[in-house]
Amino acid sequence: MNAHVTSPPQAVASAESLPHRWRALALLSVAQFMLILDVTVVTIALPSIGADLGLDRAALAWVVTAYTLVFGGLMLLGGRVADLFDARRTVLAGLALFTASSLVAGLSVDATMLIGGRIGQGVGAALLSPAALSLVTMLFQGAERHRALGVWGALGGTGAAAGVLLGGLLTAGPGWKWVFYVNVPIGLAVLALLPVVVPRSTPRGASRRLDLPGALTVTLATAAALYALINAGDHGWAALSTLGPLALAAVLYAAFVVIERAVRAPLVDLSILARRRVAAAGFLMLVATGLLIASFFLGSFYLQQVRGHSALTTGLLFLPVAVGTIVGAHAASHGVGHLGARTTAAVGLAVAALGAAFPAAGPASASVVIGISVAAAGLGMTLVAATTSALADVAPEEAGVTSGIVNTFHELGGSVGVAVVSTVAAASLASHGVVTTGFTRAYVFSAVVAAVAALVSLVLVPPGRPPAGASVRLH
Repeated sequence: MNAHVTSPPQAVASAESLPHRWRALALLSVAQFMLILDVTVVTIALPSIGADLGLDRAALAWVVTAYTLVFGGLMLLGGRVADLFDARRTVLAGLALFTASSLVAGLSVDATMLIGGRIGQGVGAALLSPAALSLVTMLFQGAERHRALGVWGALGGTGAAAGVLLGGLLTAGPGWKWVFYVNVPIGLAVLALLPVVVPRSTPRGASRRLDLPGALTVTLATAAALYALINAGDHGWAALSTLGPLALAAVLYAAFVVIERAVRAPLVDLSILARRRVAAAGFLMLVATGLLIASFFLGSFYLQQVRGHSALTTGLLFLPVAVGTIVGAHAASHGVGHLGARTTAAVGLAVAALGAAFPAAGPASASVVIGISVAAAGLGMTLVAATTSALADVAPEEAGVTSGIVNTFHELGGSVGVAVVSTVAAASLASHGVVTTGFTRAYVFSAVVAAVAALVSLVLVPPGRPPAGASVRLH
């Protein structure tokens, strides 16, 4: 997650004089890897979690969305905290909270405890991720920094691939609780070692303020919208329990705009968000991540509940999906220089629509795996196009906040995607796979959304290719 890049803190020594900087990168990468892992690792375990704790469809959707919602909603605030209170201290605080919350999630005996643990994980991740990236930019300079950021960027795809496999291994072995327990010893080890290899630094944000009201307002607004989307699957779109939260979300989003215009140090510069390239990137990130995480969510339930595969087999079947994402991202990182972000995004979304149509036409284990893998390749292309669209012409002093805005949409997209498809597939999820029409509708819906988004991208994404030498990083 290439989160909000904070202003590099002033270290007590130059980067070249820090002998443990590569060890520090390894430890920070392990911590970041856990954050990425926890988006996908839990999807394979969801059917087992539901059966063990007696969770309904809505609660299972919140197990995924609670984490990505809080992670994305508070990410920019986490970057500001790192500016104000020292990046190293922020990393340690975020990692400690993430580790403790992982233990709570593993010990869960009901939905409240589990979702509470996931919320705590999200808060910890929102503090850790941007502060860790800030430390990487502090520890390395010149060519070494490019190498270090290359390692950091590779964590996204490998985390998704490892997540599905690890989720299957742990769920089929010691049980779903170890999907969360595994973070505890790793987190404690990193907490013990990191202060030894990362030097203290002087924050460079003494005059800046935290926009806590803005962060809480936009997060609550999105939570209300997600509640409405998930609730619609059980009570319908015209129900008061659906329309009420949607109205509340609209009011809170309006309040967020008012707050951002009024405070001296806003969480988001609305003028940047209104730029065509950034708006296009946010749209692409929201749609592509939503479709990708939704495909993991749907596929996990379909393969285990309808086709009867074990958690381990499901994890193995998802490996081509993760590989497809990586292949699509790498192909786009080269192709975008020749075709431009607009064409790359449109092609990627068209491929995603074609992939989603496979299981929609005839659900079966093979068609689901092949279709989602093809769709993942297209969505990987779209994610790179989104990053390129946002950062192609941005001024250096605005690169951090722009990257933070785009990656906020990346996290929130996962929440929205799972909320929507869980509602579309409600009949199948509620029947534990006895009724399959919900899965078919969800795949048709995904194909239509991808196709429509491809057409929208041809209008919304500005034409042209990125400048020569422009850096494209995913996560």
